[in-house]
Amino acid sequence: MTTVVVSSKGQIVLPASLRRRLGLGVGTRLEVSEEPDGLRLRVAHAAPSVDLAKLAGMVTAPSRGAPRRLEDFDPASLLARARRAEP
Repeated sequence: MTTVVVSSKGQIVLPASLRRRLGLGVGTRLEVSEEPDGLRLRVAHAAPSVDLAKLAGMVTAPSRGAPRRLEDFDPASLLARARRAEP
């Protein structure tokens, strides 16, 4: 069991390992209820999670010349192009 200390402002700090395990991020709201044997903390509204797949394409690299085609990376196409270039 972990012990926390109440500050002069009435604040407590939850251990980082506990916050990570429960997914408690900045802005997470906790409900506090008094029970016969102590206090109970319950997550009221978890901070919204972000799906990393939705972030794809937010940042684009600057264009550097002509766009590449799939054939530019195909080994067979590269070999055929090299053979055509040979004298």
